[in-house]
Amino acid sequence: MIYKPGFTFLLFGLLMLVACTEPVPDVMELQTAALSPSAEEIHQRALVLDAHADIEIPGKESRYAGADGRSQVAPYKMRAGGVDAVVMAVAVGPGPRDAQGYAESRAKAEEELAAVIKLTEDPSNNLVLARSADELIGAHRSGKGALILGFQNARILGTDVSALDSFFDAGVRVFALTHMGHNDFADSSRPIYIAEQGAHEPVEEHGGLSELGRSAIKRINELGGIIDVSQLSRAATLQVLDLSSAPVIASHSNVRQLSDVSRNLSDQEIDGIGKSGGVIHVAPFRGYLFDSADKELDDQIRAVRRVAGIEEDYYYPFELYWEIDDAEIQKAFLGSVSDLLGPGKIDDMLEHLDYIVARVGVDHVGIGTDFNHGSGIEGFADASEALNVTTALLARGYSAEEIEKIWGGNFVRVFRETGRLAPGQGPR
Repeated sequence: MIYKPGFTFLLFGLLMLVACTEPVPDVMELQTAALSPSAEEIHQRALVLDAHADIEIPGKESRYAGADGRSQVAPYKMRAGGVDAVVMAVAVGPGPRDAQGYAESRAKAEEELAAVIKLTEDPSNNLVLARSADELIGAHRSGKGALILGFQNARILGTDVSALDSFFDAGVRVFALTHMGHNDFADSSRPIYIAEQGAHEPVEEHGGLSELGRSAIKRINELGGIIDVSQLSRAATLQVLDLSSAPVIASHSNVRQLSDVSRNLSDQEIDGIGKSGGVIHVAPFRGYLFDSADKELDDQIRAVRRVAGIEEDYYYPFELYWEIDDAEIQKAFLGSVSDLLGPGKIDDMLEHLDYIVARVGVDHVGIGTDFNHGSGIEGFADASEALNVTTALLARGYSAEEIEKIWGGNFVRVFRETGRLAPGQGPR
């Protein structure tokens, strides 16, 4: 082979010319891409907290358990999804407001409370019962999961405000006064049908909070508990915001402007919670996310309700199913409504989150699933799929810092603040 230096030089020059015609990536873009954390990294670093799930008693039949027959927030599902903490709600539904009814609701609450404590006492679950913000953060740093006890429906208390103290002493830190139906403390956003009277409760019984309810709000503040306004009527929520000396949360509530459900929050309530320094936790619950402005869907849901023999004019699609005595008709009703709503999507939930962020800021939103009570959408059907939410938040333009606030940082701030403001409690 004959060596030709001139040819080699010419060839090198041509190659350089071709190379220079290719687009050169911006150096800053390359650096930014290299430094930007992935969804997995953000999720691992964040304290991922679910602000509301119901308690499944092991061994008891449940229509809300997962396909495996287990809780949607079972410890192994939490670990699989990188969920660090769940607020487990000691909750009861509506029932008689008499001595027997109160005793039965208290017994059910005690059973649920014991079930959560038992979970934390089993070493294989790697869980702690967190009673303060410091304990919650400490669990996260040490690689342990945490359960926080919640409370839903003051029917558990009967008419005894002082009973709040015993639940606080047992570890309960999040308190919601109502579920379905009014009680002696407050009006619910979901009045119930009373079979004995053959009619629904009035929209309001107390005009919001009763005197018992006002006393309960004051006592929760004094104890350092977090007040949860989910399920309260609008009037009751606004009264809580006026009365509470600490920020409040909605543990699992969506936006009424987007989905006209009596259970969802009006703009006035959203603004008030934001102004209080509180947090609204959106839920992946199809019945709180459906497009109520969709006339065709509205007509179809009404038709299904007529066939089932329940009231058409009720905003929440699944509402009143418990009024259907015939088990087969009830099953058909729930299945038909479910088919009409479809599987739901994470983006449906995040549209509600975006709305709240636009209105009151990213410091006032979180996630509260309502798992184990009919909640779940495609891609976020249980705790094991929580990473999908982080991925979707990142895709919508939320920063790593904002995602950490949404997943748990905002709740932790309120948890710490309620403790700090409680008389004689000091920082937590």
